[in-house]
Amino acid sequence: MDKAEAYRQLAEEIASVVAGETSETARYATAACLLAQAFRPRFFWTGFYLVDPLKPQELVVGPYQGTLGCLRIPFGKGVCGHVAATREPIIVPEVHAFPGHIACDAASNSEIVVPVFHADGALAGVLDVDSTDYDAFDAVDQAGLTEICRLLLTA
Repeated sequence: MDKAEAYRQLAEEIASVVAGETSETARYATAACLLAQAFRPRFFWTGFYLVDPLKPQELVVGPYQGTLGCLRIPFGKGVCGHVAATREPIIVPEVHAFPGHIACDAASNSEIVVPVFHADGALAGVLDVDSTDYDAFDAVDQAGLTEICRLLLTA
């Protein structure tokens, strides 16, 4: 099965599992788990950083699969903070060359980050996927992850 089809099937599975679930935590935890399982070992770290309602210009670690993640990331700092500030997905083929990269785990060599929105369009957080491989992500990953994040919309 090609990667696009794998994402399509995974999106269907995630949509089915989270249908009717009102807890964002449960929705994000489910997505992180199923993504990590589906794309292991290429996905070294898979998870969400969520906008902190008490510090709305800061992301706080949410549900994830992998090694220890950074606890907090200010908007505009590192790859996740960049996506939180721009609200646009990014693929980073070599994270060590990204200006201001935050090394939560030195084993990470490439990264893709996709924004996650609430149904009203407000930023909910970001989906962060790291790989130990260089240049591990492409447009197919971006499209698949963006669609999965769209499925996680909640009021």
